[in-house]
Amino acid sequence: QVQLVESGGGLVHPGGSLRLSCAAPGFTLEYYAIGWFRQAPGKEREGVSCISSSGGRTYDEDSVKGRFTISRDNSKNTVYLQMNNLKPEDTAVYYCAADPVPINSDYVVPLEDTLYDYWGQGTQVTVSS
Repeated sequence: QVQLVESGGGLVHPGGSLRLSCAAPGFTLEYYAIGWFRQAPGKEREGVSCISSSGGRTYDEDSVKGRFTISRDNSKNTVYLQMNNLKPEDTAVYYCAADPVPINSDYVVPLEDTLYDYWGQGTQVTVSS
C-alpha cells in the first residue's frame, strides 16, 4: 500500500506563493504518475495538475495555468506543486494522488479522481488577507 504524504501548505496573502511537496516514504514514485487535486469547503474535489512518471509531460487545469507548476525529482522521490500568484479561490485542502504506470513513461493520467489508486491525507492552503 503506497502512502503519500503532502506538506508545504499554510496561510498566505493573495499574490503570495507556496510550494507543496508529495513524498512516498518507502516507495519509489518513479513507477507512478502523480496528480494534484484540491477540495474547497462545500465543493467537490477537482483536479489541478498532473505529471507523467518520467516528468516529461504535465497538464494543468485552466484555473491554475500560468500560476501553478508541477514537477518531480525522482532522485528525491518527491513531486512538487509550485503555486504562485495565489488567489482566495485557491483556498482548499490539496491532495496528491498516484496511479501506477510504466517507469519513465510520458503518459499523463487524466485528472479524474477515480483513475488514481493512492491518496495522501491532504494539506490545507488558505489564501487570505
